[in-house]
Amino acid sequence: MKRILTIAGSDSGGGAGIQTDLKTITVLGGYGMSVITALTAQNTMGVHAVFELPLDFIEKQIDSVIEDIGVDAVKTGMLSSSPIVHLVARKVKEYRLKRVIVDPVMVAKSGDPLLKEEAQKTLREELIPLAFLVTPNLPEASTLCGFTVKDLSTMKEAARYIYELGPQNVLIKGGHLEGAIVDLLFDGKDYYEYRGPRIPTRNTHGTGCTFASAIATELAKGNTVQAAVKRAKDFITTAIQFSLPLGKGHGPTNPYAMIARETEHLPVLADLKTALEKLRKKNVGCLIPEVQSNLGYALPYAETFDHVAAFPGRITRLNDSAATVSGPGFGASSHVANIILTLMKHDARFRSVMNIRFSEEIIRACKSAGFQVRSFDRADEPKRIKEHEGSSLEWGTEQVLKTGGVPDIIFDRGDVGKEPMVRVIGKNPDEVVRKVLKVKRELKV
Repeated sequence: MKRILTIAGSDSGGGAGIQTDLKTITVLGGYGMSVITALTAQNTMGVHAVFELPLDFIEKQIDSVIEDIGVDAVKTGMLSSSPIVHLVARKVKEYRLKRVIVDPVMVAKSGDPLLKEEAQKTLREELIPLAFLVTPNLPEASTLCGFTVKDLSTMKEAARYIYELGPQNVLIKGGHLEGAIVDLLFDGKDYYEYRGPRIPTRNTHGTGCTFASAIATELAKGNTVQAAVKRAKDFITTAIQFSLPLGKGHGPTNPYAMIARETEHLPVLADLKTALEKLRKKNVGCLIPEVQSNLGYALPYAETFDHVAAFPGRITRLNDSAATVSGPGFGASSHVANIILTLMKHDARFRSVMNIRFSEEIIRACKSAGFQVRSFDRADEPKRIKEHEGSSLEWGTEQVLKTGGVPDIIFDRGDVGKEPMVRVIGKNPDEVVRKVLKVKRELKV
C-alpha cells in the first residue's frame, strides 16, 4: 500500500484540510498520514479561528512519520505563515522528497484567508520550486503571477509563468471559469486540457484539497502525471456531483461517492435476482405489458446507463408467471435506466423502477393500495423530444417531478406508436416488487 503524507491544516467541519485529505487517500487505496500545521474552528459558513501549531511540533510530526514509515508522495495544503512554509521547504530538501504536490491554499471557500500575505513570497520562492506538481485555482494563480487569470489563454500564460519558478508540472484549475470547466496541465513542453461539466451545486467545500490528494495518491501508485490528473479529475467530478448538503453554507464534496458505486456491483445484481424470484412465485403475468417489463436497479451515485442493472431481453410473460432469458446485467435497459437516472437527480434514494401494464383498473388498484399516483401526457411532449430516441421517458419523468417529490407510481396513457405504461418506483427492487404485488392483490386476480 502506497504511503501518502498530507501536510495541511485541520478543518473541524471535516469538509477540507487534513480531514478530507485522509478520506480521499483512504478511499483511493492509499495509506494516509498527516502533519497538522494549524487548527481551525471552521464549518460550512466560514473559518472562525485559526491556531498555528508551534514550529518545533510541526517539525517533530514530519520527522516522526518520514523516519519511521516513509512516504511515496506528499501533498501540502494550508501552511498559514512564512515560517511554516520555510520549514516544510527545508524538510522536503532534507529528506529529498520527490513526489511533492503543492496545493497553494490561500483562501477558504467562505472567503476567509488561510495564507498570510507575507507567506506568499516564501511559497513562491522556497516551496513551489521543489514541487513535482503545483495546483493553483484561478485566484491563486493570479496571486502567484501578478496578473488576472480568467480564461484559457491567460491560464496557459500563468502555467508557463509558474513553471519558470521551478516546479516540474503546473495544473491550473478552472473551476472559477464561466461555463464548462477546463483544468490545464503544463509539463514544460505540452499543454493538456481536462474538461468537465459545471455541476449546479453550492456544496463545493474542499474541492481543491480533495483533488490534490487524489492526484497525490494516483502519483504514488506509479501513474504518469497526465494519467493521475485524469483519474483525479473523474474522482472529484463525481465527488462534486454527489456532494453533501450539510450545514448552512457551502457543504462538502463526497469522496466516498465513487467508491460506494464501485463496491456495490455484486449486491445490486443479487438484489435484482432475489426480487425476480419473488415475482416468479406470485403469478404476475397479468401485469406484464405487450412490450414486456423490466426491473432496474442503479448503483449508488449512478451517473450513466452502465451504472444501472436490469434484465437483458426484459421480463416476459410465461403463462401466468414472469420469466427472463438471463440474469441481470449492467447497461441492459436504456429505458429503465433513463427513468431511474432522472429520479436520482431529484432524490438519490430512489434507485429502482419496474414497468407494468396500464389499464384504468390498474390505476384504480394503485390508488386503492394507498400509493401516490401521478402521470404525464405524451401529447404535451415537444417535437424535438419525440424525435430524439430515448428522451421521452426522461422528459415525462421530469414533468411529474416538477409537481412535487418522487411518487410511488408514474403512468401515461400512451400516444401514436407508444403503448401506455405504469412505472412502479422504489428505493430498491424489494420495495418495488412489494408495491407490484400489492397492486396485484388490489386487482383480486
